[in-house]
Amino acid sequence: MKQNGCNLAGTSTILFTVKRFLIGIVLISSLSFAMPPMAKESFTMDYDKSTVCLVRHLKVYKDPQWASKINLKNGKKVFFCSPKSMIEFYHQPGKWFDVGVKSEADLVDIVVTDYSTMKPINARKAYYVYGSRAISPAGDDLVPFAKEEDAKNFAKRYSGKRVLKFNEIKSSLIRLINGRI
Repeated sequence: MKQNGCNLAGTSTILFTVKRFLIGIVLISSLSFAMPPMAKESFTMDYDKSTVCLVRHLKVYKDPQWASKINLKNGKKVFFCSPKSMIEFYHQPGKWFDVGVKSEADLVDIVVTDYSTMKPINARKAYYVYGSRAISPAGDDLVPFAKEEDAKNFAKRYSGKRVLKFNEIKSSLIRLINGRI
């Protein structure tokens, strides 16, 4: 139907589509305000001067940039003087049977210290530089970073061979770094 040279059927279709679009925007906006904000992960390195590395028996506080920790489901906290030591425990928890870890389900949080910011970060999401000139109290080690870009820059600057994610670090690599292969 045309009135004064205009197509009214086409105009009403466009108006209907615009109304649906606006209603959609209003609904999406209201949902985003109704949803709680995503909680940012927060970790602590709550060791003291008497805290000793489970694997190497070294004082953790002496080299805080290398500190690592695993919080267990049974409430225990296990500290390490380096990421390498923590991952060694992660791959072979039965070697330290008195800690009470039977499976990965017993591990609540795995935490490492970001080498550049000195902040505790989620070890499972971290990037690790293998083969650099950086030496931890445990010797050759894996240097952890929250951001992949920071890890790559560190690797370039300090002759790192590779940047790895947590799930790419195998027990064979830990044995190699420890000189056991």
